[in-house]
Amino acid sequence: MQNLIDTSLAEDMTDVSSEEKVDVLFSYMKKKGQTFYDEVVTQLEHALQCAALAEKNNASSTVITGALLHDIGHFVLDEHNADIAFLDIDLNHEEVGAEYMSPFFPESVITPIRLHVPAKRYLCTVDDSYHDGLSDASKKSLKVQGGIMSDTEKAAFEKIPHYEDALTLRRWDDLAKVKGLQTQELETYREIVQQCLTP
Repeated sequence: MQNLIDTSLAEDMTDVSSEEKVDVLFSYMKKKGQTFYDEVVTQLEHALQCAALAEKNNASSTVITGALLHDIGHFVLDEHNADIAFLDIDLNHEEVGAEYMSPFFPESVITPIRLHVPAKRYLCTVDDSYHDGLSDASKKSLKVQGGIMSDTEKAAFEKIPHYEDALTLRRWDDLAKVKGLQTQELETYREIVQQCLTP
């Protein structure tokens, strides 16, 4: 399987106004987000459910934005469940998404995006019951993402700024897979996302 990173989003977000950046980002998410994340929700539905959970829990604007964009790496890698190898090969979508968005957002948005996969590994390491609650897709992907953390990996993870936000985002990520759940439209998050853009 060969996945090339779609660079068009970053190119189109460069050297335009903050309003135009959000226009480009949301248009891309609406277009690419119609593919399925798993058996029950599309990529866009998953993103909106995750952002809604962040908002419901009175998260900061940067954490809400990170929740909305945490899987942008799947979008630009064109990873979805129509690809039979979707969960068999780890393309590091969290790293791709974080690097891809880093020119446009601060670390308080980027770090939780970058860490939401290691956060799953961390939670499986420190909480035996956490693994049992994962979806089948998350359990399968855990294996190719590195599995349980070593003591060294765990200690290193705990030293990273914003790691607590990544853990919180991870739990929302796990919950944001509800078939048919009504959420707000993507456009609802325009002002929040625009406020988080780096000057």
